[in-house]
Amino acid sequence: MDYEQKFLRYLKLQLNYSPNTIEAYQHDLGYLLGYCQDNQIDPKDVKLEDLQHFAATIHEHGVGSSTQARILSGIRTFYRFLVIEGIIKDNPTELLESPHLSEHIPEYLSTEEVDLLEASIDLSIREGQRNKAIIEVLFSCGLRVSELVNLKLSDLYFNEGYIRVIGKGNKERLVPISPRAIHELELWFMDRNLMNIKQGEEDYVFLNNRGAHLTRVMILTMVKRQAVKAGITKTISPHTLRHSFATALLRGGADLRSIQAMLGHESIATTEIYTHIDITTLREEIELHHPRNIKDKS
Repeated sequence: MDYEQKFLRYLKLQLNYSPNTIEAYQHDLGYLLGYCQDNQIDPKDVKLEDLQHFAATIHEHGVGSSTQARILSGIRTFYRFLVIEGIIKDNPTELLESPHLSEHIPEYLSTEEVDLLEASIDLSIREGQRNKAIIEVLFSCGLRVSELVNLKLSDLYFNEGYIRVIGKGNKERLVPISPRAIHELELWFMDRNLMNIKQGEEDYVFLNNRGAHLTRVMILTMVKRQAVKAGITKTISPHTLRHSFATALLRGGADLRSIQAMLGHESIATTEIYTHIDITTLREEIELHHPRNIKDKS
């Protein structure tokens, strides 16, 4: 078994990463393995200077700074694995610097815009109530789209007011669910109960018209289509509703640690991006309403 296959096996069995995450690591590692092949370097013999040259190479090919950072992060994981396995003694990535990332504040929707999104859904069509329930659950619970498509009926605890979510690394967390989301789900279940559900799919909450569970692409397509129908000009995706959930919590007075737990973030640093969203909005409000910023209208 070569280095790459051993590494992918490690991601699956030791780190318990999802197939999608493993595929992303394999794709990013391919950049380095291709570089090593072109330069006749064995990956285990790579030095810091080689990695610095490699990083410069991908930059010159027009790879953006955020993608560069992701690729280099995957390569660090790869070399930590080689050290753990005893294949190499010293980790060449320890002094490897990532590109400087400009601060990116994610797009989000206000509660009013989420209401517009839901109001644009045609409830007379077969999948209408299902789509409304999907949007409400994404907004009310802050789920990743991968968590939503894998949500099971056995994960729902409506009487207690929470759902069980299996997140990254197969980590389980409990997330409160709003009465509004429960209501929309119960309406969807009335339609769902009339469906012919495929064997093995009976426990999935959200199903397509053929009785099988939905894919991430299906939900992405639906959300983008509804945004157009609702007249929302922002570029949004299912993840936008997760950002909207966190932003609404922060504005409502929730502390960052609570938001971190509900989102399933491993690091509080990931959650802190939402403080930047709130500060940006606060600055806009000050510029619009503070008397020192209002021009003389006389």
